[in-house]
Amino acid sequence: MRARALAGFGLVALLAACTGSTGGSSSSTSTGSSASSSTGASAPAGTSSSAAASGSAPRLEIQEVAGGLEHPWDLAFLPDGQVLVTERGGALVLLSSSAPGARRTSVDADLDQVNARGEGGLMGLVLSPDFATSREFITCETHTTQDIRLVVRRLSADGRTATRTRDLLTGFPVAGSGRHSGCRMAYGADGMLYVGTGDTADPTAPQDRSSLGGKVLRIDPRTGAAPAGNPFATSSDPHERLIWTYGHRNVQGIAVTGDRVYSAEHGPDKNDEVNLLKPGANYGWDPGQGGSRRNYDESVPMTDTARFPDAVGAVWQSGDMTEAICAATFLTGEKWGSWQGAMVVTALKGAKLLVLQFDPSGSRVTGTTVPPEFADKYGRLRAARVGPDGALYVTTSNGSDDKVLRVVPS
Repeated sequence: MRARALAGFGLVALLAACTGSTGGSSSSTSTGSSASSSTGASAPAGTSSSAAASGSAPRLEIQEVAGGLEHPWDLAFLPDGQVLVTERGGALVLLSSSAPGARRTSVDADLDQVNARGEGGLMGLVLSPDFATSREFITCETHTTQDIRLVVRRLSADGRTATRTRDLLTGFPVAGSGRHSGCRMAYGADGMLYVGTGDTADPTAPQDRSSLGGKVLRIDPRTGAAPAGNPFATSSDPHERLIWTYGHRNVQGIAVTGDRVYSAEHGPDKNDEVNLLKPGANYGWDPGQGGSRRNYDESVPMTDTARFPDAVGAVWQSGDMTEAICAATFLTGEKWGSWQGAMVVTALKGAKLLVLQFDPSGSRVTGTTVPPEFADKYGRLRAARVGPDGALYVTTSNGSDDKVLRVVPS
């Protein structure tokens, strides 16, 4: 059942940054040369935007797994080979497989309380750790009670229905327009759930550790509680206990490799960021300039070291423009050649993939590649997940006939 889509809200300037050009029509399969090219984006001092340093890029084959979707936001791969998909408007879809030509089936779920407005709706998706026995999964969604929350549902054995079982965590702030809603989830190597949130265009939220907005949270996926090891675990504030990092703008990507966790987030009119997360660190976004709730000032730096000398700088920035980067994931397996271990980031406004290669420390980008196979073919790209087969799966987010794409080296 599709949730109500509330109309009549104003499209503000930032929303335009997240709803850029579609980049043209899509096609089901694309192959061809994948010579490395630079994004033209800036990077921290000492980095290179050339992919040549890491070897030649592989050619890509792009296969259409399924079409006919509407803003598919996230993907989860079931043990039996099926794929669960969230659509932002408030629908769950089950694909019969991750192979091209998969059958698409709507899942009957209790989604009437999903408030699909602007950038909010039915968003991030992960399977519960014990999915093989419990059949439970977790979604991040904008709720009609005017918050964003993590909700647990149980998928029936035949995949036709999903029953709401409980709220895992409630109380994320939400903007009336849906602006800056976040909300991506990924498991760390420690088994904990990392959740990226948006600042909901609240000027004070990113620096306010009593708010869950503009943060990356670390929670126990079974209980929703703050696990041991969180940097503010002894705080008397239950929200602060959940915080892993703060001072973020709009985190729509969380990527994990080994014990490193990264965020991908939107900049205002420049400097989208990829950040290497350090527990308890401030990433320096402060549009309230010390407490003002009257003005959401987007002219301030993404990492304001003048106000916060200890703020942690990004490992990659988009420079004097925005791509509206979204999901991020790491490629694994020898078949990816020089891209093995590289991070893939999707872009909405930029309508492209970005492939970032890091030095061994993971704190410096040594190469940036834009695969040409996506140029002017698929439009806005949102989800990015690596499947059990090692292939990269991405979704388009153009609003009609959106697709799940399987990407493999040719």
